[in-house]
Amino acid sequence: MSNYLITGGAGFIGSNLANHLLTNHKVVVIDDLSMGSITNLNNSDKLTFIHGSVTDYDLMDKVLTDYQFDYIYHLAAIASVADSVDRPLATHNVNFSSVLNLIESVKIKQKGIKRLVFASSAAVYGDEPTLPKKEESVIRPLTPYAVDKFAAEKYVLAYNNLYNVPMSAVRFFNVYGPNQNPSSPYSGVISLLVNQFEQHKSGNKADFNIFGDGEQTRDFVYVKDVLNALLLVGTSEQSKGEVYNVGTGRSTTLNTLINTISEILDVELPIIYKEPRIGDITDSLANIDKLKSLNFEAEFDIKAGLTVYLERVKETS
Repeated sequence: MSNYLITGGAGFIGSNLANHLLTNHKVVVIDDLSMGSITNLNNSDKLTFIHGSVTDYDLMDKVLTDYQFDYIYHLAAIASVADSVDRPLATHNVNFSSVLNLIESVKIKQKGIKRLVFASSAAVYGDEPTLPKKEESVIRPLTPYAVDKFAAEKYVLAYNNLYNVPMSAVRFFNVYGPNQNPSSPYSGVISLLVNQFEQHKSGNKADFNIFGDGEQTRDFVYVKDVLNALLLVGTSEQSKGEVYNVGTGRSTTLNTLINTISEILDVELPIIYKEPRIGDITDSLANIDKLKSLNFEAEFDIKAGLTVYLERVKETS
């Protein structure tokens, strides 16, 4: 039984990771519940929930003093790109400053730690057109969110190399699955779409706006595959000081996505096509060869992932 700390552990990816680990391990979750919900977490005597922010440095210092962790997954972030444009200083405090504070505290207080894994983002690649994106591809961050993620990521890897504190980073592509809140402004397109399909199926007026022709592509990765990637990166010796793309290596158009959901639910949702928005990235696709070197294989293609996800939505609605 290992001891885990998950920051942002009541949010989408964090709660799925915590619930998975609670089967066999002790888990401490820190979350300010600004976007997450404690109801996302399973009841367990192996879970310790701490309501607080990663920007509360006194709290973080106390947690890292009171507990000795084997693994830390730093998932807490303000995940809205738009929010970072509107409030760059506030988002910087969460997405960068709290990371530097955490890894410095870990260096001092967590002498026995086996790994810290930092959640970065495919947003660091920006609009550089070459596909698929490799970890060594051109980095062109376009927003404060992307700048902070890349800077924090580089600090994490530098701490591994300079101070011999075992750390790694991952760049998430378009993650979807249970516990993703469709009412959140940070929510992904699949969560928003599924919510609208469910509303329409229930007889409520619902449609969905697509900015562009719907042929823009994304690398959608189901959250269970993400958990597998996180655990592989967190436990592999060769992943120390390295960053990994987390995706499927397969691209899906928004039109295909909509048609697949429609087929599974047997519902047609009215789609409204609008002019493309300035700054929107047309295509995104991960090269996951580096992750595959850790024996990763994506288990879920888009149809399989959506089928499982929609079944979970049906069970909880």
